Order: sequence, then C-alpha cells, then structure tokens
Amino acid sequence: METTNEKTAPSATIASAGADMHSPVHDVGEAGRPLTGKPWMYRTRHIGPVHIPAYASPPFQLGLVAIVCFLCPGMFNALTGLGGGGQIDATTANNSNVALYSTFSVVGFFAGTFANRMGIRLTLSFGGIGYFIYIASFLSYNRNQNGGFPIFAGALLGVCAGLLWCAQGAIMMSYPPEASKGRYISWFWMIFNLGAVLGSLIPLGQNIHSSSGNVNDGTYIGFMVLTFCGAVLAWFLVDARQVERADGSHVVLMKHPTWQSELLGLVETLKTDSWVVFLFPMFFASNWFYTYHFNVVNLARFNVRTRALNGVLYWTSQIFGAYVFGYALDITRFRRSARAKAAWVVLFVITMAIWGGGYAWQRQYTRAETSAKGYLKMDWTTSGYVGPMFLYMFYGFYDAAWQTCVYWFMGALTNNGRKLANFAGFFKGIQSAGAAIIFRIDALKVPFMNEFASCWGLLAGSLLVALPLILTKVRDTVPLEEDIKFSDETIEEVMPISGHDQEETKVN
Repeated sequence: METTNEKTAPSATIASAGADMHSPVHDVGEAGRPLTGKPWMYRTRHIGPVHIPAYASPPFQLGLVAIVCFLCPGMFNALTGLGGGGQIDATTANNSNVALYSTFSVVGFFAGTFANRMGIRLTLSFGGIGYFIYIASFLSYNRNQNGGFPIFAGALLGVCAGLLWCAQGAIMMSYPPEASKGRYISWFWMIFNLGAVLGSLIPLGQNIHSSSGNVNDGTYIGFMVLTFCGAVLAWFLVDARQVERADGSHVVLMKHPTWQSELLGLVETLKTDSWVVFLFPMFFASNWFYTYHFNVVNLARFNVRTRALNGVLYWTSQIFGAYVFGYALDITRFRRSARAKAAWVVLFVITMAIWGGGYAWQRQYTRAETSAKGYLKMDWTTSGYVGPMFLYMFYGFYDAAWQTCVYWFMGALTNNGRKLANFAGFFKGIQSAGAAIIFRIDALKVPFMNEFASCWGLLAGSLLVALPLILTKVRDTVPLEEDIKFSDETIEEVMPISGHDQEETKVN
C-alpha cells in the first residue's frame, strides 16, 4: 500500500517544475528561504518496504540524470565500444571523433557558464539530441558511404555533449552531502554504464550468428530510438534551485545568474582555485585510453560478435569498478583526507598492474599484421580468447576507478554548485582535447605499441602531477562560509534546517 510523507515541504506553490533557475520568487519558507517548487516535489513515498525519495531530492534527481546518460552517452559508448562506430574500417569513425572531441574540448571548457546561466534541464536536453543525430549519421553511412555526415554529426555532438556532461557533473558533485559524494558518483556510474551494457547486447543479439566486420541497420535504429527517449526524459528534471536535501539544506548557486556573471565566474574560478590545474593532466588522460581499448584492442583483434561480447563485459566491469571505488571513498571510519591519499596509492598500483599485463598482450601483434588482407580476427570460440577477455574486463574496471576518483577529488574541493559546474567543464573540455588528439593519432596509423605507451605513460605521469593537490588541498570538510563566497546567496538560504533528517537517503 502506498503512503506519502511531506517533509517540511513548501507551503505554497511559487513556480512550476519548469521554472527557470532565476524565476522570480513570490514567497518564502523557513528562515526566509525562497521556495520555487510545488509541494508534491518534496513528498517521500513508501510502496510496501520500498522507500521512494522525494521528486526534488538529490537521489531522485541523480537517478533521472543517470537514466538520461544511460540512454544517450550509454548508447554512444556501446557503439564506439564496438570499434570504428560498428564499421569494418575505423577511418570514418576516427575522423568523426576528431571533429567531436575538437568541438567538445572548446565548448566543454566553457560549458559551466552555459549550465549556470541556462539551467540544468535545458542544458541536458539539448545535449541529448546530439547523440541521436550522431548515431543517425552512421545509419546513413551504412547505406550510402557518405563520410561527410558522420564528421558533421561528430562536430555537433561535441557541442551537445560538452553541455550535457557539464550539467551532469555539476549535479553529481554538488547535490549530495559531503559524506555521500562517493556513493552518488558510483550510483550514477553504475546506472550510466548499464546503458552501455544493454546497448552492447543489441549488436550482440543481432550479430550473434555473424562473423562479418560491421553491424546491421537495426543496431543503429535501436540506438536512435533510445537516445531520443533520453533527450525527452531530461525535461522531467527540476531546476537545481528547487532541490532540497534530507537535512533541509539547498544547493549553493547563483540566484540571479547572467551571462556576464557566469563568464566572470569562470575566470574567478581559475583565479581563486588555481591549484585545480594539478588535476588537468588526469583530466587529459581520462579518455585518452578509449581509442586504444576500442580500436587497437577490440576492433583490431576480434570479429563483430566477439567485439559486442567484449563490450558487454567491459561495461559490466565498469559497474563493479564504480561500486567498489565509490563506496570505499565514503568509508567514514577514515578521514576524507586519508581516503584521498589511499585512493591515489590504489590508482597508482592498479595502473602498474593492469597496464603491465596490457604490455604483455600488446607485444603479440602489430598494426601491419592486423591490417593485412585475409587476417583472421579472433572469435570467442578461438583458443586463447579467455586471457584477452579478462584483460579487457580489467581495462573497464580501471576506467571506472579512474573516473570515479577524479570526480570525487573535484567534489572534495568544494560544495558550491556554481564552482563545481566550472570544474566539470574544465574536466570535460580537457578530457576531450586529449581524446581528439589520440583519435587523430590513431587515424594516422601509428604503431599500436606507440599508442599503448602513450596511454600508460600519461596515466602514471598524471597521477604524479596530481599528488601535491591530493596531499595538501583535500580537507576533511569544506566550511559553508567558504562555499557561500562564490554565490549571491546567504547562509540562511542554503543551510540545513533544524528538525530535518541529518543523513541523505541511502541506496543499499
């Protein structure tokens, strides 16, 4: 039987769920706090033993964002995970991805300004449309071999994805309370990568009896339907201004953002938090290895059905990686500063271990060998498949560990939503610049071992550069007085309310 509970909810409706972040406020709640949401947004529900968080709560909103990314970037990851966009030759997909990550790197770096000014819902929805058009371009290419459309779609997706991922990052890092950021990141990453798992099952099911090199039209059509649904779902989000945590606190942001204030805010972030540049090499390395994983390992050595299976295993391993690292980063018996140092040590150890195993595998084949006419690609029935299968799974686990830690490190530096949107923009912009470069390098047909070495070297080197920040700047908590400095809000407007639950809703 369903029951509801309205927790210290707003007593009057001020604006609809579709109101802008900077909509005028006509009433106030406790402690003079502006209220913009409708009462039903703040009601929790129970269906039997199942607890459903309030619609405007961080857990529910993060869940919606994760499903949007499940349907949009998740399908993109499933497609790119096949190598070459599902084609026999990776050249067209590489050129498209160079265009994609080139625009992504520019737009992404400044995307915090757009997200803070336009609001989360519009930013995410616009971003989702780009994924639909991108996949449609490969359906077109499958039929008419028009290489110009995928390149245009890639450039457009770079703009859209820069906005989407900035908004997503801001939500994931600023909505949860400090003690729950690792868990929130892991929930998002698990749901998001479940999209890539299910997306990989589509080509696996449709090509399970095929040993050809490229996927069929039905695969692209299935991806298009799902990405369109994701873009529509983004409109069901509430604005960040309406989100309320379980303890009654609100997200710290600008009440009345303007283009001028947000452009200046971007510059101010770089001035006041200049030490974030120590994370820039980790940002740069965080997508660099995807080209190696998808094109050099998966595409070069395996036929289409085995690539699809590898994709399922790769993204499933990401789910486990996000769970392990996300929850470990929130272990409260250790101080946050100690957890940050431990995370760095673990990342360095698995970088040496997993990529050391990758070196042994990469020594077994070259680009010239796999490009030769008549080269027989490996199938899951081929003797010796189990070893590279597990290596590919460890690569997926490693990716989730890296991304989870990078987001957690950023989230540990501040709780200010406006500043975290800029951090997320820096992350995605610099990450995409690296991706554009490595896709271009791969398109130039450089030796596989050179690509491998660049991945391993960047990952290990970027960890060393980030170490001073992790040792000195990650504190056990960030005072609210400090977070509020980068905003036009007051402490009374965002602080916890006496009598509310002191711990955010948890997912077991």
